[in-house]
Amino acid sequence: MNNLGLSITVFILVLAFLFQCSSSSSSLRKGSSLLVENPEDNIMSQNGMFSAGFTAIGENAYSFAIWFTEPTSLNLNKTIIWMANRDQPVNGKRSKLTLLNTGNIVLFDVSLNNVRSSNTASLKPLELHLKDDGNLVLRELQGITILWQSFDSPTDTLLPGQPLTRYTKLVASRSESNHSTGFYKFYFDDANVLGLHYDGPDISSSYWPKPWLLISQVGRANFNGSRIALLDSFGSFLSSDNLIFITSDYGTVLQRRMKMDSDGNLRVYSRINVSQNWYVSWQAIYGACIAHGICGDNSTCSYNPKHGRKCSCIPGYRVKNHSDWSYGCEPMFDFTCNRSESTFFEMVNVEFYGYDIHYVPMSNYSSCEKLCLEDCNCKGFQYGFGVLKGFYKCYTKTQLRNGRHSPFFVGSTYLRLPKGNTFSKEESSTPSDHVCLVKLQRNFVSESENHYVNFFLWFAAAIGAFEAICIFIVWCSLFRNRKTNADQHGYHQLAAIGFRKYSYLELKKATKGFSQEIGRGGGGIVYKGLLSDQRHVAVKRLYNAQQGEGEFLAEVGIIGRLNHMNLIEMWGYCAEGKYRLLVYEYMENGSLAENLSANKLDWSKRYKIVLSIARVLAYLHEECLEWILHCDIKPQNILLDSNFQPKLADFGLSKLQNRNNLNNSCISMIRGTRGYMAPEWIFNLPITSKVDVYSYGIVVLEMITGKSPTTGFKIVSGEEESDGRLVTWVREKRGSDISWLEEIVDPQIALNYDRSKMEIMAKVALDCVVDERDSRPTMSKVVEMLQYHGSDV
Repeated sequence: MNNLGLSITVFILVLAFLFQCSSSSSSLRKGSSLLVENPEDNIMSQNGMFSAGFTAIGENAYSFAIWFTEPTSLNLNKTIIWMANRDQPVNGKRSKLTLLNTGNIVLFDVSLNNVRSSNTASLKPLELHLKDDGNLVLRELQGITILWQSFDSPTDTLLPGQPLTRYTKLVASRSESNHSTGFYKFYFDDANVLGLHYDGPDISSSYWPKPWLLISQVGRANFNGSRIALLDSFGSFLSSDNLIFITSDYGTVLQRRMKMDSDGNLRVYSRINVSQNWYVSWQAIYGACIAHGICGDNSTCSYNPKHGRKCSCIPGYRVKNHSDWSYGCEPMFDFTCNRSESTFFEMVNVEFYGYDIHYVPMSNYSSCEKLCLEDCNCKGFQYGFGVLKGFYKCYTKTQLRNGRHSPFFVGSTYLRLPKGNTFSKEESSTPSDHVCLVKLQRNFVSESENHYVNFFLWFAAAIGAFEAICIFIVWCSLFRNRKTNADQHGYHQLAAIGFRKYSYLELKKATKGFSQEIGRGGGGIVYKGLLSDQRHVAVKRLYNAQQGEGEFLAEVGIIGRLNHMNLIEMWGYCAEGKYRLLVYEYMENGSLAENLSANKLDWSKRYKIVLSIARVLAYLHEECLEWILHCDIKPQNILLDSNFQPKLADFGLSKLQNRNNLNNSCISMIRGTRGYMAPEWIFNLPITSKVDVYSYGIVVLEMITGKSPTTGFKIVSGEEESDGRLVTWVREKRGSDISWLEEIVDPQIALNYDRSKMEIMAKVALDCVVDERDSRPTMSKVVEMLQYHGSDV
């Protein structure tokens, strides 16, 4: 017995050792997978410095990543250097990374959807191997051929020996806790110069090297088109544009990484080993407020050694989004062109970079003030003393961006405000990271059946059903006298995300008895209102008032967690008796439809609107873990703010879908507007996000041509003429005439447009409106095409 027991013990230990070895190895072979449910199921480099596997980046959100191997498995302690799916996290159950027998690496989510793949193919024996330098490579077992490697597609980190080329860039995360794509980038620009760039929701700019200096003045050279840079393990960096630096600890082989941080600074971090903390051994900029866009529009950035960086709204402005400072601040007053109604508020040692209307190198205060008052677009002026030149300089500002308190700035910014204002103090608020953390619907495969278990399950189910009937009867008797716990929980959730619950009488008073209608759609009627705090709002009164209060609050709560600058912002709700109302921000310039008919949109504005709406649809379709279909994309549902920035409205409460259920049986009725509806609605086909893609394409064609999709067009075929659709008319023009663009472009734009960009916009629109849904691009692909061809718009 003792020998038998010893044999069994040895056998178990051998199995445990083999299992441990299979869970953590330096490579993955064909037909094998790494599973998200097993934290130890990863690949480790032979030197033990790097690991690759799944890591949690949010609630029920996982990414396949590479990180420095740490002594603890806690996700918070991982130093992540690369991510495969930073913008499309997968489910925490049943997701996996597989090296297929075809030679393709595929990242599958819970429903076996292909989230990312290497797009490689080979019949030879392959392995996915993590090298000692942190490079994850797909290579042949026999030979040196590499089919794919992570070094070719960095995220926000560059490792020693990893080249930065014309084809790669470092893109910061949204924040320290949100690993999705952020606004700050490090790459070679068109002048072959490495620099730091801000690519925000609505503008782009460069801030390092100093943009007001010539390339030669900052020691760079742009004559070398090879575009390559490299950091070595000793701490030396060398670039083809003559950017050369060494770290403060240069000369010693250490663990190092260069990272594009979420605060807009580029830093090199070093440490001796895993038992030591990372420290900064080099950084590009030394001011906490130099990076552009760090606090958004109409705000200032300040730094205190004790409390760190702080963002504040300038006087007369309030923060737009309390969870994200990148949205900046908005005015609490109406601008006026009347000189006698304007005054100026001095902000000492405050400067705003860029967006100058006028620059007067030698000026006095009175002439600078007069220059601003004479221009309706002037938001204020900067008046400072040039120490080197010995005289005052005047800059009038059309926008107040990139503001900062700086003791080194000898001068002030004078903010234009209406007379009689009481805006004497700056408003500030503490920013917080926003992460879309909505759980996925999970579908799991059941275990093999057991008849005895089934018997007891049926027995228990019968007892449970009897108890449920009894509970239901009691619940019904109490329903009229008190709210359910679910509703109370819903109230707490909405309060936590900043929503206010309004009473029906409040909203009736705010809208003057629902008297001023400003729009209507399939979901309800929208009225203009004025709240007690003097904020203008749009109040939507829903047709479907029969929805249960708990269900209504749950769906409103999910929508409240959505956060995109091109999505209409919801401020509150009313769920009182039979009434269901939603309170939105009010958009000064009305709908896109109104502006198209009034000829208020030039070519540049139209292009930016097309790109912005593509971005917000990509966000709804692909970036959040809940899948939201709009189902009624049309110009009437695209609203424009005071700066003609578009915001998508009327995205409904009943369109939250399970992205894994392509049949979407819960969509039981046709939604949309004639002329903008995809063929799937007409032919009763499964509804997917491609219905929004089709409608988007129609809207783009309408913005190009200025013609409604419901209007008849003369389509010539041989000697016959017939009335047809907008899509058919554009296709006919495209195929029959080399100058087809001039034939379809809205006459109100005339020739004041970029032909190459107009052509790509038309091509994107036609790709979106093909009848076969699978042939239409995704919205993220649309954004990619428009950004690539319209980066300078």
